[in-house]
Amino acid sequence: MAVKNEVKIFSGTKSRYLTEEIAKSYGIPLGDCTISYFSDGEFQPSFNESVRGCDVFLVQSTFANTDNLMELLLMLDAAKRASAHYITAVIPYFGMARQDRKDKPRVSIGSKVVADMLTVAGASRVITMDLHAPQIQGFFEVPVDHLDPAVIFLPYMRSLQMSKDNIIIASPDMGSSARARTYAKALGCDMVIVDKERRRANEIASMTLIGDVTGKDVFMVDDIIDTGNTLAKAAQLLKDRGAISVRAMCTHPVLSGKAYENIENSVLDELVVCNTIPLARTDSKIKVLSVAQLFADAIRNITEHGSISSLFDMNK
Repeated sequence: MAVKNEVKIFSGTKSRYLTEEIAKSYGIPLGDCTISYFSDGEFQPSFNESVRGCDVFLVQSTFANTDNLMELLLMLDAAKRASAHYITAVIPYFGMARQDRKDKPRVSIGSKVVADMLTVAGASRVITMDLHAPQIQGFFEVPVDHLDPAVIFLPYMRSLQMSKDNIIIASPDMGSSARARTYAKALGCDMVIVDKERRRANEIASMTLIGDVTGKDVFMVDDIIDTGNTLAKAAQLLKDRGAISVRAMCTHPVLSGKAYENIENSVLDELVVCNTIPLARTDSKIKVLSVAQLFADAIRNITEHGSISSLFDMNK
């Protein structure tokens, strides 16, 4: 009979709040890891317990600043050099995912660079959630488990007990239409598209609504909310076109710049996000849903050689 390797879960500095939840949901204590700092800002992670022969899961979202990514890379290298059996990088929010292609001359493909760095540093596997571009999975030379936030958002949407005939899903752009269609199919409702033309990053030139939202309760679904400016403008357009209520379900709350002010001053009834990135502050319009149980279940299924796709049953 094969001997099951011991499972250990460690956290990077900025994702400890989530990793503690994941470890508790999995049923083991959080691993002991220290980050030592030099006076010039350089840092060095070290494990304070043996990981030899263990299945190690390192949790860290790679949101700004880049120290979070660098910390994860050094933790991967430390685990590899400490003879861990299998090392999984658990990245609830995968930074640089918006840099997935050359959309103009002489630019980098940042997400490919990060994928290569993670693999070279020692990752045997990657678990992440709601990549900005799902094809980023193909940038890796190791297995990638791409978790679907719909299993987090759909139960909440259903808990609001709105009439199915009154609900409509809105895609904030053409690129998110496939994501919106998944939600519309699960809820048995229609969808509309807010088609936007960008002047440059984080700046919208124009918006057009494709579809009718008159008298509807609208749910906009997206992977990232950054400055919140686009979302606020889209919500206003939907309200102007006759929507009764507008809620947004955004997986990763980047919330940079004046995002909190943009959301607070918008006509949005509610913004629902996951805790893949810690909020800088609380807000009356923002509700946070935890992804800890989903990641714990994914870790358990990996260590027990179970199915990951079984976690995405939209009817549960």
